[in-house]
Amino acid sequence: MGLVPTSSPAAAPTSPVPTYLPWGRTARRLDWAHLPPQVRFDVEARLGSPVVADSTLTHGYVPVIETVLTLADGTHHLLRAASTKAQRSFAASLRAEAAWLRTLPETVPTVRLTHLLDGDWVVLLLEHTAARLPHRPWREDDLVRCLEAVSAAAVALTPAPGEARPFAEDLADWMGRWDILEGREDLGTPMQLLTAGRLAARLPEVTAGDTLVHTDLRDDTLHLTPEGGVLLDGWAWPVRGAAWLDPLLLLVGPCGDGVDVEAVLRRTPLLARVRDEDVDCVLAAMAGFFLTSCDLPVPAASPWLREFQRWQGEAVWGWLRRRRGWE
Repeated sequence: MGLVPTSSPAAAPTSPVPTYLPWGRTARRLDWAHLPPQVRFDVEARLGSPVVADSTLTHGYVPVIETVLTLADGTHHLLRAASTKAQRSFAASLRAEAAWLRTLPETVPTVRLTHLLDGDWVVLLLEHTAARLPHRPWREDDLVRCLEAVSAAAVALTPAPGEARPFAEDLADWMGRWDILEGREDLGTPMQLLTAGRLAARLPEVTAGDTLVHTDLRDDTLHLTPEGGVLLDGWAWPVRGAAWLDPLLLLVGPCGDGVDVEAVLRRTPLLARVRDEDVDCVLAAMAGFFLTSCDLPVPAASPWLREFQRWQGEAVWGWLRRRRGWE
């Protein structure tokens, strides 16, 4: 990527945000064998061959069954499944993901849906492509590949296909979180916290646009193929908004790993032309959301979720503080 002129704030030295997260091993999931026999029979009938091996995936934070199936005919398939009774919200998310996968244009590189089973269990059967997750800590070559793919997808997804809600409407709970954080002297001065709240309140005007925005692109939803491509996975919660949002949200993980994200921002065309105040608005809203969500009870089905939210919140808040000269 070539450098693009920008007036963004000068980058300050950054350090990784400490965490004990076991990257790549954060999900608590049941295995293929835990699916009811009738569901396993239906899956094999759809795929046309019996399952001879399975490998449960452990990245991410959603407790659905997610496993790579190896069939007797030598093919491989990705399965995602959730119980409509015990995991109602996750089953609904899988239905939504299936609907969006059918809506996305062919020009968007993603994991393609082949079959949907919807009964007592919602089961997605998807194409399995040999791919790897980005290295952690984030490396520049992986980040460049992912940003280029995400930026290209933003072009392909403008105007937004389907019927997605506006970014600020769907993520309205990102706003108002700084009222909860009032008085947190460990985070900053009262004026800094007040300013963060005022920035976050501008989310509707700042994020408006007509691009389908994934909102959840990170190291566990981006798959790097041996051919140099990148697959964008996890399309359960897209929204409609500005084309630059996904590239910006993607930088949270690298920021937490100590990457100079300001330098990356300045050389990423979709981001380099965005007003500083608009970037700060999204960062403030994200920071408020994560710094409050991390204090909620830890879900038994997702034991690493709150630590992940704490880590993200501290990363984004530190980034915003450096941009505003608050350090």
